[in-house]
Amino acid sequence: MLYRQRERFNKLSVKVGIIFSRLGLSPNQWTLLTLLPTFAALYFLVREQFLLSAAFFIIASFIDLIDGSVARVTGNVTKLGAYLDTIIDRYVEGIIIIGLLFVNIPGLLFPSYFWLFIYFFGSMMTTYAKAAAKEKEIAEIKGGFLERAERLILLFAGIVAAHFSTLYLSYAIILLAVLTNISAVQRILAAAAKS
Repeated sequence: MLYRQRERFNKLSVKVGIIFSRLGLSPNQWTLLTLLPTFAALYFLVREQFLLSAAFFIIASFIDLIDGSVARVTGNVTKLGAYLDTIIDRYVEGIIIIGLLFVNIPGLLFPSYFWLFIYFFGSMMTTYAKAAAKEKEIAEIKGGFLERAERLILLFAGIVAAHFSTLYLSYAIILLAVLTNISAVQRILAAAAKS
């Protein structure tokens, strides 16, 4: 849903690109740099220091914005860069989900690891539904109820809320589990309608 608002973020993206391109790192280096705060977020998540984990998670998300901004401003937009960015995005989300397996999260109806698996599966299927439609030359599928940006915002909110009670984190994970799979089905149906 946020992808429809991208035009609003273009001016900010250009400013970010101009500022951070001065540091001399290539867009692909910025992409790989995303992993450093992600592993810091993982470390603090496992230790159940939720606010520190959330802080590093936000830093990782901001660096993810920088790579594309620098690429556009410097004219270094490449297929390899776009590919690498997509792969690292999956790793970032996966690393955080792995960290959540080590957090004492109360189960609701089912154990927390069940909901984490359903969330992870839905997240991957949302991405794969888009990639498969493109690979099979059906259509470029965009949208869905819960894209990556919305997933990360909800995940971030859950981690922050866990500082007060891990029950809030349970609610966030269940919501992510349900909505990511709805998004995957939306994309599958959109591709089927265009085939």
